[in-house]
Amino acid sequence: MTASAFLWALLLAPLAGGLACLACRTARAVLRATVLGVLTAALAAGICIGMTRASGSIAAARGWLCLDALSAVHLLVMMTVFTTSSLYMHGYFQPEILDGALSLKVARRFSALWFGALAAMTLVLLSNNIGIMWAGLEATTLVTAFLICIHRSSASVEAMWKYLIICSVGVAFAFMGTLLAAAAANGLHLPASEALLWTRLREHAGEFDPVLMKAAFVFLLVGYGTKAGLAPMHSWLPDAHSQAPAPVSAVFSGCMLNAALYCVMRYVPLVEESSGHAGWSLRLLLLFGLASMLTAAAFIVFQHDLKRLLAYSSVEHLGIIAVGLGLGGAGTFAALLHALNHALCKPLSFFAAGRLGQMYGTHDVRTMAGALRAAPVWGKALFGGLLVLIGAAPFAAFLSEFLIVRAAASSGSYWTMGLFLAAAGIVFVAVLQRAITIAWGDPVAKPNVEHADVVDKALVLVSLGALLVLGLWIPGPLWRLLDDAARIVRGAP
Repeated sequence: MTASAFLWALLLAPLAGGLACLACRTARAVLRATVLGVLTAALAAGICIGMTRASGSIAAARGWLCLDALSAVHLLVMMTVFTTSSLYMHGYFQPEILDGALSLKVARRFSALWFGALAAMTLVLLSNNIGIMWAGLEATTLVTAFLICIHRSSASVEAMWKYLIICSVGVAFAFMGTLLAAAAANGLHLPASEALLWTRLREHAGEFDPVLMKAAFVFLLVGYGTKAGLAPMHSWLPDAHSQAPAPVSAVFSGCMLNAALYCVMRYVPLVEESSGHAGWSLRLLLLFGLASMLTAAAFIVFQHDLKRLLAYSSVEHLGIIAVGLGLGGAGTFAALLHALNHALCKPLSFFAAGRLGQMYGTHDVRTMAGALRAAPVWGKALFGGLLVLIGAAPFAAFLSEFLIVRAAASSGSYWTMGLFLAAAGIVFVAVLQRAITIAWGDPVAKPNVEHADVVDKALVLVSLGALLVLGLWIPGPLWRLLDDAARIVRGAP
């Protein structure tokens, strides 16, 4: 098969998986078909990433679909999150299958939406057309909104509507930014079929109208930043995470937020080359990144609901990524590495929160005191996940955060470095206190018996093992892929 055929296979695999799930006759069969469908898509993604590493980029549909190093990094992140979440899903929904709460109808609806979300995010990453990229991200809003309220209640329906309204407003801002970007490039006189292709725009970025392009980036950063959960547009995120099933929260935090920030990254080299003021877009990213970190730190200090705490942690970590991007240079590489590290860790933390929530009947950290003894598998997963999220050495997040701090120091951005360390320090102390309570606190409730099968144990072991290894050593092929992606964001030839 050609590279073009594999790109089409990657794009169509989720649609085929969704149709297969609709044909299943039992809820268990639906979940098994979901795993097989996602694994098939992951295989196609792996082949496409390998081809990209060999040739620099691959394309299809006359250049409307394209996979380069930057999209390959995010594709790797997305498929890792979807694969682990799909494997985790069977055990998570098992109690609901046994008591009849997860009927065949609900299971089919969930899996169809699951594959719809995968297809929409894949379209975002493969699209070389900035208009279709916007449409793909808008589609993720429409599809994932209904995943929030699979467990229907007044709180989940309210969270769904809050998510739908706020993110739709944000994506409308991104639409205005896309129109302004198209207007900025209007003088290039490109053929209609190529007028919105990112690769063509990148070639002629120096010829854009700088005023229109700056205005476009402001709209784009606010719009896509809303979907990415950057402060102060983050208000939908804690409610959505607290009400969504654990696998959905993992996908939201692990790859959907990254997909939105990926859209911003695509515009950074265009703005930098057209504006005539080096670092103009980077300073905006720094501002929103630091605001996100400080806002998250303020809320985490007073947060006792575990899933909401993890949601604010996502706000913090997307802020960290934005700060790395805003520093430019070596910070760009560190930001992409941190996006990968966060995507490996946050799903594991949500997996543990979901299973412990089933055992304790609540997500209140104080009620989960002593969970390390009561739930050896998921208690350890949560404790380890929290240590990674706060940047404890020698785990992966420590390395990427250290690289961002070093980039700030190297560039003389001492105010940025000080605020970064202050926010990270507050989060470190606050979350570590919760982690100690979960691990060694005096039990205040007797949970249900933990049920962890071989797949659950493997997910925990592999995830924590990968996070430890990446904190000590980054494999050469992954390093080169991240470096190539960083070069694209920096606008290097």
